[in-house]
Amino acid sequence: MIMRVDELAPAPGSNKRAKRVGRGTGGKGGKTAGRGTKGQRARNTVRRGFEGGQMPLKQRVPKLKGFNNPFRVEYSPVNLHQLEKLGASTVDVDALVAAGLVRKGAFVKILGYGDLSIKVSLSVHAISAAARSAVEAAGGDVTIVPLPHEGEGKAGRPAVKGNQFANR
Repeated sequence: MIMRVDELAPAPGSNKRAKRVGRGTGGKGGKTAGRGTKGQRARNTVRRGFEGGQMPLKQRVPKLKGFNNPFRVEYSPVNLHQLEKLGASTVDVDALVAAGLVRKGAFVKILGYGDLSIKVSLSVHAISAAARSAVEAAGGDVTIVPLPHEGEGKAGRPAVKGNQFANR
């Protein structure tokens, strides 16, 4: 059997009509309409969010917590065990992008998690002290690639992210 849109109806008894109050003194809900006598609540003048003089919730909660540093430099981490699995003798940012370890255009930092037994020549943006000592202990060498905002005539920090209202 196919049901049509015009045959759709709620289950019997599920929809109850709202009580119509304030329609004269003849029946229930007349005169004061269940609001009592006089006062702020009877006159319907309580504004949204008002808590009777108590400090409202929207004013009790702190306005700001900290701030977003507009000059933050975010690195994509690569660990030593990932370099070991890669098995290449020379590793630079392009090789890591080709291997799928980092995204194109990301700054790369080598971290010291895992073991490295092969000799690797690294060319990355940053490296931790533990990772550097592990690479040099395995006979490799590290070259730090300068960040683009540290070039000639730059302020030594990245451009501000965001709009004109960003923290400066």
